Amino acid sequence: METELYLGFSIYAWITIATVLIMFTTMLVTKLRSDVVFLSAIGVLFVTGVLDSKEAFSGFSSTSVITVGVLFVVVAGLTRTGVLYYIVRYLMGTPCSYAKAVTRLMLPVAFLSSFLSNTTVVALFVKIVKMWSKKLGISPSKLLIPLSYASGMGGVCTLIGTPPNLIISGLYEENTGVAMNIMTTTVPGLFCLVIGVLSVIAMRRLLPDRKAPESAFEATTEYTVEVQVPSDNKHIGQTLGEAGLFHVKGGSLIEMYHFDESPIPVTEDEPVMGGDHLVYAGQIDEIIEMAYSHGLVSADHHVFSAEEEDDNRQLRTAYVTFSSSLIGRTMSSTTLEKDNNMVLAAVARSGERIQQTPRQVTLRAGDTLLFVCPRHMNVNTSALVSNLHFFDSDDIPDVGIGTIVSMLIMITMVVVSALGIMPLLQCAFLAAAAMLIFRCCNAEQAMRAVNWEILMVFAGSAVLGTAIQKTGIAEWLATGILDVCGTNPIVIMTAVCFVATFITEFISNTAAGAMFFPIMYEAAEKLGYDPFPFLVALMISVSSSFATPIGSPTHMLVYGPGGYRFSDFLRIGLLMNIIILAANIFIVNIFYPLTAR
Repeated sequence: METELYLGFSIYAWITIATVLIMFTTMLVTKLRSDVVFLSAIGVLFVTGVLDSKEAFSGFSSTSVITVGVLFVVVAGLTRTGVLYYIVRYLMGTPCSYAKAVTRLMLPVAFLSSFLSNTTVVALFVKIVKMWSKKLGISPSKLLIPLSYASGMGGVCTLIGTPPNLIISGLYEENTGVAMNIMTTTVPGLFCLVIGVLSVIAMRRLLPDRKAPESAFEATTEYTVEVQVPSDNKHIGQTLGEAGLFHVKGGSLIEMYHFDESPIPVTEDEPVMGGDHLVYAGQIDEIIEMAYSHGLVSADHHVFSAEEEDDNRQLRTAYVTFSSSLIGRTMSSTTLEKDNNMVLAAVARSGERIQQTPRQVTLRAGDTLLFVCPRHMNVNTSALVSNLHFFDSDDIPDVGIGTIVSMLIMITMVVVSALGIMPLLQCAFLAAAAMLIFRCCNAEQAMRAVNWEILMVFAGSAVLGTAIQKTGIAEWLATGILDVCGTNPIVIMTAVCFVATFITEFISNTAAGAMFFPIMYEAAEKLGYDPFPFLVALMISVSSSFATPIGSPTHMLVYGPGGYRFSDFLRIGLLMNIIILAANIFIVNIFYPLTAR
């Protein structure tokens, strides 16, 4: 790429630097979808001439990206046949100490995360840990951070356990023509996992002892529930006292307003009108039962008949995700309830119920919400998934012969790939086909399991790495690191891994892997060493994000249920970052000794 140099960089390098900085800043300070941000960045690099058409869209045909997409289908088969539930059923038990509880939790989670999606495993275990913690008499906040940590540390134990491993191994194969084995990171990963488990046990005092958010919904008094009088209600024209709406079992009427007017004084003689809003405080289940027996409905929108409401209802809890459009808004200012036929009944924050009309609460990330929902509501719609994460799920796995079949398919795929009989991509395709043929999942479930946002980010990350390498940024950074750190290969490896570990606290580990691959590869090449062990260390580093809840999607999954604060992750996570970094550098250099070329 022959271009004029400005301060040591070509114009194309400066465009790439600006694009990367703007892209990461956008993801940090806005709620734009990450796949949209990555695709926009690719568009900028293509339009400005930094990358040609083949380079700009090479990520979408990358072997590692296609492998991830196919593996989503394999995971769908395992999930639908209840493999996770089956394994959990026989592994949890009743340990007699915190150390044994953490070990009994983290090792199975790490094992499952080595082959399955980390978020899938953690999403399942969140509900289990909540119930398990009650049984053991341990606060869920003492177990949910270790749960998330275990999924990350387990994911690095195989190439298919986490996307960065696949993207780094794929880029390595493109540069050298040599494919990494699926078990390349197994020994280093297991060593770091053991160190991680021991570290969590040793630092258990740094884990917060928080009240579980849903425990705020277990008290019997002072809930606030808002309901509405439909236009055909039989009590219209009566007073509140005559209608039996003033003195109610399990609670009391604390506020009333006609249509959208200001609240009026609540008296027993106040007439009931169609469209009235009534706010009760008290025992939530009895108030809701009273509301439906009197023909009252949810207060999210005006209805004209109680028949418009489904009376086959249940209470479900969810938390506000970090990327939710609900943050900074009240539920009454959105159509989310109306669109999904549910109503917000209560809000908890950091384990404490908010004493305010629920639909008037300005929501924050991590808030726990209690909804009255249809009994068979689909919580996996795009509108709900992008804003809320429900603690429970209506998806009931079909445990039976399919459980054994899907497990055998998975084991066969791993073994055949590990022995080098067939490349991983071909093994994944055959495993996905087998899942469909043996009806472990159907075609609709398989397609629904594919996370297109992750695939777009994955493809965009690969293209980003290409731009960094092509424009000379990687070579410049590698030279700069050598100038600062000298020519000791272990010092260089540690320095790059340290920066990568820090960066991955704020951006996706996939993006961090793609960004640091060319830097680590160039540094190893300039030192005259085989890049292989350097890249193995990098794989572990970019998945070692322990210090912020935004560092990993699994941290976000446990943030709400654990009643955590941002500082809770910092307190134990910074030490974990340093400990795992040291363990990583030590074991990689022992198991994969550095070799000069």
